[in-house]
Amino acid sequence: MRSFQEAVVNRRTNYALGKQIEVLPAQIIEAVENLVKEVPSAFNMQSARVVVALGDNHDKIWNITKNILQKIVPVENFAATEEKINGFAGAYGTVLFFDETETVQTMQKQFAAYADNFPVWAQQANGMLQFAIWTALTDLGLGANLQHYNPLIDDQVKAAFALPASWKLIAQMPFGQPLQAVKAIEKLPIEKRVKILA
Repeated sequence: MRSFQEAVVNRRTNYALGKQIEVLPAQIIEAVENLVKEVPSAFNMQSARVVVALGDNHDKIWNITKNILQKIVPVENFAATEEKINGFAGAYGTVLFFDETETVQTMQKQFAAYADNFPVWAQQANGMLQFAIWTALTDLGLGANLQHYNPLIDDQVKAAFALPASWKLIAQMPFGQPLQAVKAIEKLPIEKRVKILA
């Protein structure tokens, strides 16, 4: 097991994903469930919701996405779009991230002085959860990337999986066998981003 910092350093966007993974689905599910339980949220709001889609359910997400995009992307541009979506479909599974809007609204009513902040706090908590799950998947030897085809696909995805209307789709994370090493990305000098006050 790598250290936390090593796991964070190794987390990268990987678009080249396959289905031949070397971990058990139960290990993935255990990691996701543990992190959904433990990642913090303001006022312990716990508004994040997650769907782990495997097998045919994973394929269904990307078929929905492709069909919707085919109706709105110009024909001459669709080949590139289709190739990208097929890449996501080629992964082993997808994690869908949602916010439970009724939970947020309840908190807004309960703590009216902070009402404007709860949607922001919910997004922050969801972002922390996305990062935590992404890092955990990487630590399991998987590759992943983060997509945002919401709100285009929201209604059809919720209908396909019988999800509550109050679940708002935030992001989609395809994951699977890393088929190639990810390239290093340029980082700003750390002194431009961190100020030490001693």
